[in-house]
Amino acid sequence: MAKESQCRGCSGAINTYLIAYNGLQTLGWSYLFFQLISHYLFTTSESLYEEVKWTVIVFQNAAVLEVIHAATRIVRSNPLLTAFQVASRVIVVCGILIATKSPRDSLGLPLALLAWSVTEIIRYSMYALSLLGQAPYFLTWLRYSTFIVLYPIGITGELLCIYAAQQEVGENKLYTISMPNRLNFIFNYQHVLVFLMLLYIPLFPQLYLHMFGQRKKVLNGGLKKD
Repeated sequence: MAKESQCRGCSGAINTYLIAYNGLQTLGWSYLFFQLISHYLFTTSESLYEEVKWTVIVFQNAAVLEVIHAATRIVRSNPLLTAFQVASRVIVVCGILIATKSPRDSLGLPLALLAWSVTEIIRYSMYALSLLGQAPYFLTWLRYSTFIVLYPIGITGELLCIYAAQQEVGENKLYTISMPNRLNFIFNYQHVLVFLMLLYIPLFPQLYLHMFGQRKKVLNGGLKKD
């Protein structure tokens, strides 16, 4: 079992909770993947976003619990790295897709959803089975190998969504407070989104290299093969 998925001295109740959480997330992301594939295989009048909206909102925001899991040390994940990874997606879902319309029709949305769903199906199923002591080695190998391709795809999708959003925000002055006003306060959401895009420059390489470090640790002797 991968170290980041183990719970430290978990009681039976906590172990049961973690199995249920990871199991439900596996089902949720599997359904999202099914929705994504079905959208392109079958003719539909709805946009991709309208089809997946509630699925991605519910199951992506549920990942906030993982920050709590890491902070309370019931799992061995790094709290700071977990917060960065979860925050980037939650911002895309809540601050981009819900708040603006342009990203819903961009190429970034299917790219992000494809990378997210495949990654999470593998990750959550591995965690659930690991907690049951039944995780096959091939699933762990997938967990620590598919990210090599899926992570850049997901990041590209996220950036395309943010780029589309900042254009819409800039053109329509959405969520922007200009001077003068009674509070003498200024806020430009477009600048926030541009800054968010720039943050990917230092953060993406660190997180990507961290995953390579985890891969080496786990696949080169850090995990017993089943």
